[in-house]
Amino acid sequence: MRSNESSENYLETILMLSKKRPVVRSVDIANELGFKKSSVSIAMKNLRESEHITVTDAGFIYLTESGKEVAEMIYERHELLSSWLTSLGVDPTIASEDACRMEHIISDESFEVIKNYLNIADEDIVLSADPKTGLLRVI
Repeated sequence: MRSNESSENYLETILMLSKKRPVVRSVDIANELGFKKSSVSIAMKNLRESEHITVTDAGFIYLTESGKEVAEMIYERHELLSSWLTSLGVDPTIASEDACRMEHIISDESFEVIKNYLNIADEDIVLSADPKTGLLRVI
């Protein structure tokens, strides 16, 4: 199931924050994303209603299985696309920003093909930029 971009960003942020701290609260998400607490509160309500998160009485936010599945998918896409763009010579900051947009719109099929290609390229294929066109080619 695909969520919208905003929901995916929130879920990915919850996942990343949960790797850095013992608990995640709305204020942590607001600080990380630079959003108002009221905006985050509305988003958390929507994620609760869609059963992507649970929130304890103390305000601690946890991903459900479905929320974790979406978050991990988006995080994997971000990491792979960002790394790939950086390896092609894109500035790391720009690569990360571009990956953040791409991760939400790329089809599952295209992402899997890119992922498989890069896995093969890492192991068996040497790529070189064609001096005339600048395009990558297998050598």
